[in-house]
Amino acid sequence: MQMSPGLWGMLPIAVVILAFLGFRQLNRWRHARIVQRPMDPQQLALLQQGVPIYQSLSAEEQQRLQALVKLFLADKHFYGCAGLEVTERMRITIAGEACLLILNQPGAIYPGLSSILIYPSAFRVDREQHTEHGTVVTGSHRLLGESWDAGKVILSWDDVANGVSDFSDGHNVVLHEFAHQLDSQYGTANGSPRLRDNSYKSWARVLSSNFENLQTRALNHLPTVMDTYGATNPAEFFAVATETFFEKPDALHRVRPDLYEELQRYYGCDPRLWQHGTSRAATDALH
Repeated sequence: MQMSPGLWGMLPIAVVILAFLGFRQLNRWRHARIVQRPMDPQQLALLQQGVPIYQSLSAEEQQRLQALVKLFLADKHFYGCAGLEVTERMRITIAGEACLLILNQPGAIYPGLSSILIYPSAFRVDREQHTEHGTVVTGSHRLLGESWDAGKVILSWDDVANGVSDFSDGHNVVLHEFAHQLDSQYGTANGSPRLRDNSYKSWARVLSSNFENLQTRALNHLPTVMDTYGATNPAEFFAVATETFFEKPDALHRVRPDLYEELQRYYGCDPRLWQHGTSRAATDALH
């Protein structure tokens, strides 16, 4: 029996589809094996140190976080910069806090992310900026972290460790940069990540009004529950709001309840339940 020219033309497509399905099934099998393997006791101790609210999570949440961290470590690559040697403590601390954001979110683990670059401390980059007069100037900027659409997150280890040592000040470079990853997962970072349970209309209204309020308060030097860096643009507002949501949940809920409710629905958790049990006793070892 001869195949028609049309069927011959469809054969390469069928091969590609079968190869893709085979790869996906193999990846699922590999992930299942990774999740089933118990976390090494030393790794678990580092996770407890690196995520200060770990002990406040429920047993089910702890198991889920462990599974996410194991998959994160298996699929993402860590690189030391400026002579830094990447340690297991660094890997697990960063993975633990990054996975805290997606603890109750279904789907792949930061699918667009491949690499985490770690500097010993804040790093400098040269950037071109457009002035209000239409000219372009090059300036040097000191950064604690940076998130790229092209699959990279860059972090200062000193600032990662500082964020762990005080998980209640609203400043956490890992939460900030990985919020940008969530924001840009399906396009450009603009303060509107892909929503599952939230209404886009409600999200836009609440975040826009709170963003404008923060801008006004920052301009007039009034007290704010969020860092005023969030007034820079909607993408930075979402990232700073995320830091505040996880680290200062009581204050954010009290001052900006509508924003808190949107973030609670998006992240699928209520950090107020965790924060009161936070212990900082074991975090000194990070320095």
